[in-house]
Amino acid sequence: MKRREKRLIIGLIVAIISLLALYRPQWFEGGSVPKPAQSIQAGLYSVNKVDDGDTITVDMDGVVEKVRMIGVDTPETQHPSRPVECFGLAASAYTKKLIGTNAVRLEADPTNMNRDRYDRLLRYVYLPDGTLVNARIIQDGYGFAYTYFPFEKLDQFRGYEQTARSNNLGLWATCPVTTGKNGQQHSQ
Repeated sequence: MKRREKRLIIGLIVAIISLLALYRPQWFEGGSVPKPAQSIQAGLYSVNKVDDGDTITVDMDGVVEKVRMIGVDTPETQHPSRPVECFGLAASAYTKKLIGTNAVRLEADPTNMNRDRYDRLLRYVYLPDGTLVNARIIQDGYGFAYTYFPFEKLDQFRGYEQTARSNNLGLWATCPVTTGKNGQQHSQ
């Protein structure tokens, strides 16, 4: 009976590890399990680079991470199969100017995933003065509310977009905007 129980336990362990490898392959690539979202949000982190209007690279205590801002989508500047979109360069420059030389505080959204399909951290990005960078980009007309995935500030961000659109701020004053198959807006 004990031999059968050992085989059963070993079989269950192998099955669990196989399922984890299938659904979370990144856990097995670096040799360590990533920290949960809540354990890596404290403190201020220096920004190494503004990749584009909605993505930054930060140094998190010696670990360089790409961070995709939750709830905001700016016109593309680096998409592999699309040209630079209207207001894309302006959105990137705006984010760079807004963050400046500040360190940022990162906050996870409990209703959202920890990482996106490109393995970027998904975070709200705050300046030391409390400014929510994600929201400010939308409020000033440099991006859209990204509503394809749920997040806690969804209704707030939709409101910011509507106000920016109504006031013809930023891209809303100069760019033709289309809606994609998934309902997400893009400038052309």
